[in-house]
This record gives sequence, C-alpha cells and structure tokens, in this order.
Amino acid sequence: QVQLVESGGGLVQPGGSLRLSCAASGTIFRVNTMAWYRQAPGKQRELVARITSAGSTDYADSVKGRFTISRENAKKMVYLQMNSLKPEDTAVYYCNADVSTDWWHQGNYWGQGTQVTVSS
Repeated sequence: QVQLVESGGGLVQPGGSLRLSCAASGTIFRVNTMAWYRQAPGKQRELVARITSAGSTDYADSVKGRFTISRENAKKMVYLQMNSLKPEDTAVYYCNADVSTDWWHQGNYWGQGTQVTVSS
C-alpha cells in the first residue's frame, strides 16, 4: 500500500503565501510523476502543477508565475509554494503520485486533501 499525506494548508489573506508538503510512504519502489490538484466547492477537480522524476514541470495557466512545484526524491516528498494568493485559489488541494511498487506494477494514488482558504 502507498499513502500520501499532505500538510501546510490553512487560512491566508489575499497576497499571502503558503507552502504545501506531501510525503509518500509505504511499499514504494519508485515515485514517478507527482502532482497537485485542487477542487473548489461546486467545481471539478483540476490540475494545478506536476513534476516528473527528472524535474520537468508544468502548471495550470491560472497559477503560472505564482506557484512553484518542487520535489525531494530521496525523501519521497513534493512541495507546492504558493505566492500572491487570490481568493479564487481557495480549494481543497490534493497530492497525487504515480508510484511503482516493483518493476512490474504501478498505481496512481491520492492524498486526503488539505484545505487552503484565501480570505481577508
């Protein structure tokens, strides 16, 4: 089994910053692409940013220039630095990862989510 545990959410004023962290644990041979998604009330879950094991990144247009995704492969962790936060960034943020549990098996896993609220 693989577990993803997020931390770092909370309440922040517009223009502020937050850093989300996600730790992968369990039966892991290799962590491949890691990503952050978010889901606001009444909306579909959307991709925020993703990073490959080699460090290539891509971002949703709405967060480009404000958010930065990074990872520490040795610690099996991924981070999301969020700056210049806006009320429309308010959502539950989910960590997602493609994980190989051995040479032959790979699965896609989700964390439980962490709430980010941007409000004055």
